Amino acid sequence: MNVIFPLEIIITPNTTYMLIEYLTMQRRIFTDGRDFPDEFPPSYMGYSIGKWIDEDGDGKYDVLEIETRHLKHPRAYDASGAPLHFDAKSIVKERIYLDKADPNVLHDDITVYDDALVRPRVSNKRYVRELRPIVWVEAICPEGNPYVQLEGEIYMRGADGKLMPAKKGQRPPDLRHFTEGANK
Repeated sequence: MNVIFPLEIIITPNTTYMLIEYLTMQRRIFTDGRDFPDEFPPSYMGYSIGKWIDEDGDGKYDVLEIETRHLKHPRAYDASGAPLHFDAKSIVKERIYLDKADPNVLHDDITVYDDALVRPRVSNKRYVRELRPIVWVEAICPEGNPYVQLEGEIYMRGADGKLMPAKKGQRPPDLRHFTEGANK
């Protein structure tokens, strides 16, 4: 939920969708009362089940509680690179709600439970509503991607269009299959 580009939330009777512009990410939060599946292929978004709550009893739902499991591993907890436990049993719980003092502020209280952590890790994300329409920008990784994988190694296409190592001391690729036709 590191929202650095626009986020759109779409609420339907059985599912809440979060569309995040960055890399065209889509998150589904099932709110139809289902349980977690026993078997589910892990993914970067995981599998999320939510429940809408009328916390202040005024007849309107004002909090979305979410639990996410089946996250793809290995993965790091944050930008520090601290790894989460290899058992891949991370659980993320969230409470998403509007700020009572400012309805243009959305809060996401996030608690991460993982065997690599000494205690659950708690954080609060704060999102500010943009009142003017925003033009969504298409951001697709393959477009302009300079990386090439050959023989299990990643190389990079330089500004001059030529293949170059992606890391210091990397062995050059075997280009025999590519240069033969160029000499004719």
